[in-house]
Amino acid sequence: MRVAVVALGKIGLPLAAQFADAGAEVVGVDTNPRTVDLVNAATEPFPGEAQLAEKLARLVPAGRLQATTSYAQAIPGADAVVVVVPLFVDDATWQPDFTWMESATRSLAEHLTPGTLVSYETTLPVGTTRTRWKPLIEEVSGLREGTDFHLVFSPERVLTGRVFADLRRYPKLVGGLSDAGTARAVELYSQLLAFDERPDLPRANGVWDMGTAEAAEMAKLAETTYRDVNIGLANQFAVFADRAGIDIYRVIEACNSQPYSHLHRPGIAVGGHCIPVYPRLYLSTDPDATVVRAARQHNAGMPGYAVERAAEVLGDLTGLRAVVLGAAYRGRVKETAFSGVFATVETLAARGARVTVHDPMYADAELTGLGWEPYHLGEEVDLAIVQADHPQYADLAPSDLPGVRLLYDGRAVTDPARWAGVPRLTVGGGA
Repeated sequence: MRVAVVALGKIGLPLAAQFADAGAEVVGVDTNPRTVDLVNAATEPFPGEAQLAEKLARLVPAGRLQATTSYAQAIPGADAVVVVVPLFVDDATWQPDFTWMESATRSLAEHLTPGTLVSYETTLPVGTTRTRWKPLIEEVSGLREGTDFHLVFSPERVLTGRVFADLRRYPKLVGGLSDAGTARAVELYSQLLAFDERPDLPRANGVWDMGTAEAAEMAKLAETTYRDVNIGLANQFAVFADRAGIDIYRVIEACNSQPYSHLHRPGIAVGGHCIPVYPRLYLSTDPDATVVRAARQHNAGMPGYAVERAAEVLGDLTGLRAVVLGAAYRGRVKETAFSGVFATVETLAARGARVTVHDPMYADAELTGLGWEPYHLGEEVDLAIVQADHPQYADLAPSDLPGVRLLYDGRAVTDPARWAGVPRLTVGGGA
């Protein structure tokens, strides 16, 4: 089996490695020559993905996996083309920006050969596979979907850093534009993936036929939007708990002690490529989803709420030395996509604070390149705000932040026992 994977990013490259490891001949196409060169040298283009380095070291020299910048080399003759090109959302309008995906779709369609299965794994608004990609591929290729090629949607459901484990853990959802296309996709993914036993599921773990592309598209949007809405609810509870002097973490622990409550944890920000983005993709086709909109807006406002709480304690922030601890959007991940660091730094600076940024995963030059002044533990500071739950921050003490007058722990990751004598706040007033 020959498989082409379009876009070798933090999801696409592990997918390509998984497919090659399962026995397929895989060609990955990417527009970044550096990424292509590194993959062909069996070197990770990005750190932190468990098992990826080992798989590249084994599969690339064996000729099972290669990369190219040429669609003409990757697409013709492929049994399947798997598309994992990023989809962006305009921050102002909340509308999807299909620029990169349309370019990639045109390029693959120019070289598409009859008999190919095309599977989109990038999360999409409901209806996109049928109403946008089908006519575009048919127009450019001159081929007819359902006769000359099949088109399906099969969303990735993995987290960076643990892609291979998640591929085994979660059912693979597939929805086509026809029964024949769906059957082809079920056969493909059944050959390329292996699954853990999951007695907790209503049916056997494996490749699940969703019936239509639209159902598969909605399933991915719904499962991720649920998380954003749940976090938004937890954050609203936390804001009330702050006013009422209640420890929201004890409340959540109590609520979740019975099986019908699954409250998430509140926090200073919701970041990453998925949770802040996919609710907006859903809203692009369901603008009347007021619950979804309210949750997204509330979560987006949490960095500003954290700074406001700090100002309630310290007063005017003008001239104060403030450090944001954590550039990454979450602990253990070297990625700033939609990280709360941006809004936190911007809000602090707007109030006149002198802002620095610390992150154990980033070198000074990298932080400077992102537009921030690096901070080093041991330097004088007035205010510290924990933005990412890196494990290194669990052991922070006032001695690490000389002169600190307030710690605002936006992730409730620090040890309150270490902060006796120094004001320490969390989102929701808990330990």
